[in-house]
Amino acid sequence: MQHKIDTQSIGPQGEVMAHAVEACVHCGFCLPACPTYQVLGEEMDSPRGRIFLMKEVLEGNLNPEDAAPYIDKCLGCLGCVSACPSGVPYGELVSTYRGWAEPRRHRSPFQKAFRLGVMELLPYPQRFRAAAQLGKIGKVFKPLLPKALQAPLELLPDRLEPAPPLPEFFPAKGPRRARVALLTGCAQQVLKPNFNWATLRVLAENGVEVLIPRGQACCGAAALHTGERSRAIGLARQNLEAFPADVDAILSNAAGCGSGLKEYGLLFVGEPEHPAAEAFSKRVQDVSVFLANLGLLEPPALKQPLKVAYHDACHLAHAQQVRSEPRKLLRSVPGLELLEIPEGELCCGSAGTYNLEQPAIAATLGERKARNILATGAQAIATGNIGCFTQIQSHLRKLGHEIPMYHTVEILDLAYQGKL
Repeated sequence: MQHKIDTQSIGPQGEVMAHAVEACVHCGFCLPACPTYQVLGEEMDSPRGRIFLMKEVLEGNLNPEDAAPYIDKCLGCLGCVSACPSGVPYGELVSTYRGWAEPRRHRSPFQKAFRLGVMELLPYPQRFRAAAQLGKIGKVFKPLLPKALQAPLELLPDRLEPAPPLPEFFPAKGPRRARVALLTGCAQQVLKPNFNWATLRVLAENGVEVLIPRGQACCGAAALHTGERSRAIGLARQNLEAFPADVDAILSNAAGCGSGLKEYGLLFVGEPEHPAAEAFSKRVQDVSVFLANLGLLEPPALKQPLKVAYHDACHLAHAQQVRSEPRKLLRSVPGLELLEIPEGELCCGSAGTYNLEQPAIAATLGERKARNILATGAQAIATGNIGCFTQIQSHLRKLGHEIPMYHTVEILDLAYQGKL
């Protein structure tokens, strides 16, 4: 089939976009799987609608500015990818398109400043911690601030947990079964530093030696998914250099970060590092996948039965197609009853920086997710992504509920320690 997209004028990414556009047969299976379509009910706010808009822009029939409002409202949750019978690589299309379109767009001075602020803070834990501390003061003056600045403040916890520095090496307990390198993430080092410490302890308990490369950087996912391709490439180059080759796997304990690392092959299309980036991506695993494949040392029985609702982070379930492994790990804990969440496949509204840039839609989805969780009667919640954790916890509190939330590995860690 011949396409009208001039791939040569677009550059190396043109073929990626043309392939994805051609794969869509506009069948409509994506509509019920798309959170923004569920909320807004507008064809152009569905995956097939956005594919049509991107096609028209790339063929020169539509100005990027006219398509932008609809493309911007896409969460990038990739629920449509799981639902698509034609295998349309929508994630590759929307990330690549945003990187191509962003330099061609007009943004207001406020939008430019806001986006620059996010990109200069979130990927850098020390900067983000300082900003979060200031944010606690900003909460006092929240009613006086623009709505765009109120949304980030609502997501901040009332108190930041202490964050002891992570070691460069964490030894295995007993005979060594594996040796891995760990990506420590950005926001979670500030908002939930125990995610990493629990990960280290659980891996050690299962005979896994962990390296934490000092030269590592942000995975670059937030930059890539918001069109800041050159920034994403810069961060990714640091990681290609920092992570060693002599490990069994490169692990992530954040769904969005792991998905970002797996996209390095896409990110470096047309760049000299492309082969190395492809090889790097193939070594990346979510910690739940690694532990499930390794064979988990069964934790001791819980002191009393516990009903846990598991929330599928979109970039685990849809981007990485990881669903069974976290559930397998949780079910391995004697006394733990795993509960499924109604509409569990729909995004909670976090999706990278989405709840900062599209707070109204994100809030609607966040409340919907919180109410569905409450309907399960769960005593605790488990998930595998810091963005989901923050979003869900925030909306449960707005509804007047304080349900303990954990990363999947935190539950394993507490079970090993006999604290559950």
